[in-house]
Amino acid sequence: MCQVVLDKEIVLVGYSGHGYVVAEAAMSCNMNIKYYSDINKSNNNPYKLKYLGFEKSPSFKGWNKMFSFALGLGDNKLRIDCFNFIKLKGFEIINVKHESASVSNDVCLGTGNFISRNASINSLAVIKDCCIINTGAIIEHECIINKGAHIGPGAVLAGNVEVGVGSFVGGNAFIKQGVKIGRNTIVGAGSVVLKDVPDNVVVYGNPVK
Repeated sequence: MCQVVLDKEIVLVGYSGHGYVVAEAAMSCNMNIKYYSDINKSNNNPYKLKYLGFEKSPSFKGWNKMFSFALGLGDNKLRIDCFNFIKLKGFEIINVKHESASVSNDVCLGTGNFISRNASINSLAVIKDCCIINTGAIIEHECIINKGAHIGPGAVLAGNVEVGVGSFVGGNAFIKQGVKIGRNTIVGAGSVVLKDVPDNVVVYGNPVK
């Protein structure tokens, strides 16, 4: 089921690449997405959004109206920084979930998250703030995805997996049940993770090394 936000107009933060995917998902659920912010005005505007400037610029036009914000930034560090900045301004940051995604009713979902096309999040999982659950990813029961993490397309997290703050799990990776991934860690695409991974490392392979 889509989260439909009709009472406020939505500003998309970041309007390229990943931002286009977020914009399309929002429109699939009839969200009222009208504007975007970015460092520079985009030469490509496929969703006909109005440019308000850069959110950290004194000339930004988005603070004097009751807007909600959606995050279109794929980079974990930038996304966490932007999330914190907008929250300090006192504005709402919404979740965007594609209409084709499947999220169990008992999932605990924070704010500022993006759940992409055909992703599945199962019973009692916890998705904290400003995460990305990308296309076709599977988050099984009781997983915990901490703030600012990104689960890549087609990745599979078996039950009770925990992914640390700011970490990235690459496309088509598999994480064994009960494994913990540290903070600010990268799991390479297609990797198989069978045991815990510490903070601040890059791992890859089958099994990872």
